Amino acid sequence: MQINIRGKSIDITPSLRAYVEKKVGKIGKYFAGLDLNCQVALSVEKDRHIVEVTLPVNGWLLRGEEESEDMYSSVDLVVDKLERQIRKYKTRLNRKLRRMEKPEVQAVPDDDQQVVKIKRFTFKPMPVDEAIMQMNMLGHDFYVFTNSESEQINVLYRRRDGNYGLIQPDF
Repeated sequence: MQINIRGKSIDITPSLRAYVEKKVGKIGKYFAGLDLNCQVALSVEKDRHIVEVTLPVNGWLLRGEEESEDMYSSVDLVVDKLERQIRKYKTRLNRKLRRMEKPEVQAVPDDDQQVVKIKRFTFKPMPVDEAIMQMNMLGHDFYVFTNSESEQINVLYRRRDGNYGLIQPDF
């Protein structure tokens, strides 16, 4: 597993780099045989030491973010969080990893609006319940996916009442 570490408002010392590589590298044991590229972002804001780890795995996106008063503690917390996610969904991940495809999606900006960030990700066919699981794993309030039943792009979102809404195209 390749681990890319970047820092914001922090110097990454050799000992901190070694610690991050050792701890985050433990996650690789769950995905033996896969060539993974893990992104680790370390930042300091006032007294908060924040660690964000993003790990794309064959169409799945594992992401964890933790903060504490110590960078080493933040690394430990985020690795524990990711390991809990992996253990919780390991059976589903292993089953789905064998059948995934990777179509590429690219955003095109409007002339009168300015795009300040572009994210690229893969759409893979999945049922709605799996999309809910993915959205919850990421900690987001919405999730864009290809519905395996209709084979169309859908948007799943969390409503203010705690339930979920689904936006489907109407042709």
